[in-house]
Amino acid sequence: MCDQLRKLARNTEVDVFLSGGQVLEDVIFERFDRNNCCAFFLDEETEPGSTLIVDCQRIDAIRLEAEDC
Repeated sequence: MCDQLRKLARNTEVDVFLSGGQVLEDVIFERFDRNNCCAFFLDEETEPGSTLIVDCQRIDAIRLEAEDC
């Protein structure tokens, strides 16, 4: 999944499926840090102004919104 995140365009809205079974819905991809393999997402729906930092190795799948495909 890390390779896909490296190529993902900034501000792309996605759903993120974590390996523990949790789903982060309608988050906005901000950036990927190549140094520590963390992906940064903005969560304007659940908690406006918040940033989610996720280890890309803990992501099983991402779903791109239909208009972004």
